[in-house]
Amino acid sequence: MWTDRASRCAALWLLAAPAAAQEPLTAIDWLGATEGLPRTTALPQPDAAGATQGSPVQPNEPPVADRVETPEITSAPLDAPSAEAVGLLPVSVTGLPRTLWSASETRDLLPKLNRIEADYAAISALLNTLLLAEADPPATGSEGAPLLAARIERLMRDGALDPALALLDRSGLGAETLFDLWFDLALLTQTEDAACTELEAKPSLSEALAPRIFCAARAGDWQRASLALAAGRETGTLSPRDADLLERFLDPELSEGLPPLPPPTDPTPLQFRLFEGIGEPLSTNRLGRAFAATDLDGDQGWKAQLAAAERLARAGTLAPNRFLGIYTEREPAASGGIWDRVEALQRFDTALTARDPRSIAAALRRVWPEMRDAGLLSTFATLYGPDLAGLPLDGPAKRMAQHAGLLSEEYETIAATSAPAGDAARFLFAVARGTDPGTPPPDLPHGASVQAGFDGTAETPPRIKTLAEDGKLGEAILVTMLEFERGAAGDPGALSGALAAMRDLGLEDTARRAALELVVTALEAREARR
Repeated sequence: MWTDRASRCAALWLLAAPAAAQEPLTAIDWLGATEGLPRTTALPQPDAAGATQGSPVQPNEPPVADRVETPEITSAPLDAPSAEAVGLLPVSVTGLPRTLWSASETRDLLPKLNRIEADYAAISALLNTLLLAEADPPATGSEGAPLLAARIERLMRDGALDPALALLDRSGLGAETLFDLWFDLALLTQTEDAACTELEAKPSLSEALAPRIFCAARAGDWQRASLALAAGRETGTLSPRDADLLERFLDPELSEGLPPLPPPTDPTPLQFRLFEGIGEPLSTNRLGRAFAATDLDGDQGWKAQLAAAERLARAGTLAPNRFLGIYTEREPAASGGIWDRVEALQRFDTALTARDPRSIAAALRRVWPEMRDAGLLSTFATLYGPDLAGLPLDGPAKRMAQHAGLLSEEYETIAATSAPAGDAARFLFAVARGTDPGTPPPDLPHGASVQAGFDGTAETPPRIKTLAEDGKLGEAILVTMLEFERGAAGDPGALSGALAAMRDLGLEDTARRAALELVVTALEAREARR
């Protein structure tokens, strides 16, 4: 029986060795320990005559090496941006300064970044801009790249796998300090070949044993993977779930006579892929959006693809045009639930193409409640809001069309060129134009708070103002987003203050769109209860 220490070392060595033989490695942690070793002494210095005093080297001793290899030295200007400043959106696109984060502390940013729910399209769009913006990290610095890692993890959490992977690739840190994050993303996007190649060449990239066993198996070294699995199970280095999954992955014949493994409620990306590899794929319905994004390729069927498209569209991480492409890919073969939504949208799309107002009105009255109940009004409005503007509609169809226009990207133009249908629409049209909306109708949800945010009555909260004055613009925006969400949940003062702060910080478009979405969503929810 191996001792725990010996077994662990054997498992690490097995996974450190490539498929072909190589020289013994010394990367095992306990071999590199320095405690108890003698301190080094300074090299002896030559005297005036050129002789060395106290040198252990004899004058005629043969050289110990016939050549000296000098490592390549690279240089960079002192003001060169760090890898953590990488982004997919340059300053010229975002309009945000490179100093967005530099005056803040990383420990202050990360909790705020994780707390934002981004349930509203305007907030989600602003959050994605912050996550993808080129901006210098906090000037105080931290070990590793914690802010970049948090940005990538948040993108992954929201199901934006491709942007997260692109951001990591551009940073160049995937094969260095952020390998585990790269490996997770690679597993979810089925691009793990490169990550496994890096791990096989440099096992110290990850302390976890399961990825090394997985990659060894993918490289065809089943014996090494099996021995490491046995050692990992013996010592407890592998979790029982990982050990069971890897055992079935390495020996499919063994798993044929075994009962299915119980599905985890919160699997790791590796566990997710291993379940798939042993023929027991996990349903993503109850898993995070990162897993739902794996269904977008359609391999698990059209219904799973549709469900994933809806979840990611609600999160603002799926482009509306791609959502439409998936929704109109084929005709629904069943009825009820998601199939009714698909059919309703397809019928509306056909009616809008024909440009017959009567058919459009009928199709709109059918599809609008379906999109509303599924939380997809913003996606629908982005696709169709501008086309609905100006059509000769009346009654409920006109209200739906105006709300779609207000939720679209062309909300300001639509508000400036259309006649509002009712007092609520008149108030919302003024908000869309960025003018004082006046007194809201008495029964308008959030009306008083929105009015205060746009008529100059509300002021930016002192905390947000102080952050902005201290140069902590990114942190001020995060706090503003959190205040908006608190206001949307029922705090009138927080809502009016957040809207005022957005406008003071130069986020006028976000302020208008967030206010419009909040009120329209509340109005539609009230309509649904009738």
